[in-house]
Amino acid sequence: MEERLQKVLAAAGVASRREAEKYILAGRVKVNGKTVKELGVKVGPKAFILVDNKPIKRESKIYLLFNKPRGVVTTMNDPQGRKTITDYLKDIKERVFPVGRLDYNTEGLLLLTNDGDLAQKLMHPSHEVNKTYEVIVPGIVPQEKLDLLRIGVKLEDGVTAPAVVTLNNYDYAKNLTSFDIVIHEGKNRQVRRMCDFIGYHVRSLKRTKLETLTLTGIKRGSYRELDDLEIKRLLKVAGLDE
Repeated sequence: MEERLQKVLAAAGVASRREAEKYILAGRVKVNGKTVKELGVKVGPKAFILVDNKPIKRESKIYLLFNKPRGVVTTMNDPQGRKTITDYLKDIKERVFPVGRLDYNTEGLLLLTNDGDLAQKLMHPSHEVNKTYEVIVPGIVPQEKLDLLRIGVKLEDGVTAPAVVTLNNYDYAKNLTSFDIVIHEGKNRQVRRMCDFIGYHVRSLKRTKLETLTLTGIKRGSYRELDDLEIKRLLKVAGLDE
């Protein structure tokens, strides 16, 4: 996937993006042997780039979709010796980090990358990135309680934005309710606290979607790389597609 030259230079640690633009305009940058003096030029991952006739060190960007199991910590290492997501990434040479978190007892979709710009944008509330969770709670939850989640509930760190809530099933035999909830905020343990607010403690919680990304074909504890189209869609959501 091609990226703007100044962004590549910044990611390689040559200079800030604004300074990199000055390097380009000054004719200090060559791509595949040709001097580039115009902004807006895009380069692919295999382009050979020189700055002041010295090659830059480019880090390959990697984007992984991981199906996190329950009972795994969303960190790269854990002082308490608990299993972490690193234990499932033995074949990945690049140093990746999670975009957001899933708590210890929550399973499901987790995006991992070494693209700091994308991660920062996706986690910022202003971009309203949709995250879908499958929730199972004990008891038969009446619609008026689910409506409270749709309106927004008051937590200790603020009122939640209106959520999209879809009832999946009432299991009368097991006395369970299953529903999907879509939120775009990133408050700590938000879905669990929202359910506590309406009087139903979460029994099972699984993130099933991040925008258009799903866990289809990814077994629990496994991962796959995003394809170019999926990456482009995320960059567009994050406002990094230009």
